[in-house]
Amino acid sequence: MQKMLKKIEQAFQHATEAVMQYKPEQIEVQRKSGGDPVTQADRELDEILQRHLWSTEEGWLSEETTDDRSRLDKRRVWIVDPLDGTREFVEGIDEWSISVALVENEVPVAAGVCNPWRGEIFLGSRQMGVQRNGRVVKASDKTNLNDALVLASRTEYRRGQWENYTTGLFHVEPMGSVAYKLARVAAGLADATFTLEPKNEWDVAAGVLLVEAAGGSVQDTNGRKLRFNQADTQLPGLIASGPGLWADLVGYVHSTRRRISK
Repeated sequence: MQKMLKKIEQAFQHATEAVMQYKPEQIEVQRKSGGDPVTQADRELDEILQRHLWSTEEGWLSEETTDDRSRLDKRRVWIVDPLDGTREFVEGIDEWSISVALVENEVPVAAGVCNPWRGEIFLGSRQMGVQRNGRVVKASDKTNLNDALVLASRTEYRRGQWENYTTGLFHVEPMGSVAYKLARVAAGLADATFTLEPKNEWDVAAGVLLVEAAGGSVQDTNGRKLRFNQADTQLPGLIASGPGLWADLVGYVHSTRRRISK
């Protein structure tokens, strides 16, 4: 795992050198078929990560690469989002990240999340725990939702989807990249995060590993353990927090959703 984490860190260094050449005011934005933004930076980072991480006996799943279903037959698969938070990247908001996870038999075993504009690298494995910029970190030990810091999707927040969750029980901070939000929860820089919309495997695989390796808990919004390298890469959403908040947070999210749906 130490070797794999070093490999991820070196890939981040190459990717950072490339992406720092882009300036927000000069970025040309295109639209995917579903309307999501994509830039040349997304594609360039995908090529760099694949070149420095992938080998032919491994699978590859990336937001910016046409899905090769042969990955389903591989024991070991790289799951990456070359640029998670493209909207923030284009707007010049420093809340996007590069997300990399190594998955074995459907379970992430090593991962990293890098935010080049903030100069942060989060690296972790189940055996070795999590480090932020070389220093060991752990998930929050907070035990009460009162005054907890919960990170929300900036996009969901702008749409007004968090109105039922901004009740004053806890502090809500909108933020871009979901991978970066999960990394901050893993590092104890926030107490929890959850999503109100489905996510794809590449959005969250790295962050899930980091939270769990740092002592936190993560499940999908249906209460199930997350499995990766699936034929259908879409997940219903997730809930993540430090261990002390977990039961109260899950109960709060589910009860609020039931109330909204009535």
